[in-house]
Amino acid sequence: MTTPPPSPAHILRTHKAQINSVCFSDDNERLYSADLQGWVTLTSTRTLRPLARWQAHTDSVLGVDEWNETILTHGRDHKLHIWSRTLPPIELVETINISEIVSAPPLLYSLDVNALNFCRFHLLPSKDGTATLAVPNLVDSNYIDLWQLPSKDRLHAAIGKQHVQDSGRDDPSDRRLKLGAVMAVALFCQPVGDYKEVLHTLIGYEDGSVALYCRDDDDGKKTVEGLDWTQLWRVKEHSESVMAMSLAANHQFALTVSADYKIVKYFLSAKKVSAPHLCKSAGHGAVAIRGDDKVFAVGGWDGKIRLYSTKSFKSLGTLSHHREGCYALAFAQRVSTGEIVEDDELDVQDQISRGLWLASGSKDARVCIWPLVDFQGQKRA
Repeated sequence: MTTPPPSPAHILRTHKAQINSVCFSDDNERLYSADLQGWVTLTSTRTLRPLARWQAHTDSVLGVDEWNETILTHGRDHKLHIWSRTLPPIELVETINISEIVSAPPLLYSLDVNALNFCRFHLLPSKDGTATLAVPNLVDSNYIDLWQLPSKDRLHAAIGKQHVQDSGRDDPSDRRLKLGAVMAVALFCQPVGDYKEVLHTLIGYEDGSVALYCRDDDDGKKTVEGLDWTQLWRVKEHSESVMAMSLAANHQFALTVSADYKIVKYFLSAKKVSAPHLCKSAGHGAVAIRGDDKVFAVGGWDGKIRLYSTKSFKSLGTLSHHREGCYALAFAQRVSTGEIVEDDELDVQDQISRGLWLASGSKDARVCIWPLVDFQGQKRA
């Protein structure tokens, strides 16, 4: 017997504008949400109450994420802020006006970024406590820059410049292609041999193309103008701009969605580059892959969230609650029995159940938390 789709277990109403980004902390204790007016809310997944709420940017927030003891926010005000996760006490105001509930974490430092397009940052943490940050190039939105945090040192500038024409340029004699602005980016390392890993950058473009670049020689030297980066392949499956991209945890594949009818899967370490899947409805604003790389979710302009198998594209169900388009999705971190830490407030089943949550954000300014099944034993969390 097929398990009916669940209703949201929780609906968060701490925003007044479209939700652009949601994410869970690595320990599932915190849920971040960010909106079109620049506001960010940090919610406890235990109490479902705000731990912090502040206007991080003067314009729309493109993305929010947690890294170690910091919070990263990326806005269309051309700023990327890094905040301390140390939170001041929140003042609870006895009013229905949620805008009066404000508690901002300390701002540690900021980066000036180019946010003329809608490409949010991507962060690749390292074991040494640093991280590599991918954002659109400071001068030209058609390319990607890589920065190191927390040093704020630019490592590589204008990735893609050797293969993609500059913004506003349309030169038939130029061997480079006209792909338009960068719309989505993902960073990962692939092992080469027994001891070496090579940095790769996957980029989705305005014309619907996706291209994979790799660093020619990871010698620690900085690069400019996209030099010393090789384009391994470029494919164009979408007829519209790439709207969102999600990278598998094992770095073996990625998914993209667009305004068209397609979900496209890209194989990152195989000869077969891409496999498109046609949907019954067009218009997709978000995509997220679960941590076990077996299930993914797609947010539609119709407000519905559709679940699929990453292997077969088999439909696993549809979640329906949002009244308007869904533009943000995030899976909680899956928890196995062996990873459970004793807790006086959450028992083993509670922690496993929380690891199966899916968060969605919509144009209706609501954040929904969905209790999903593991899709193996079909047991609902």
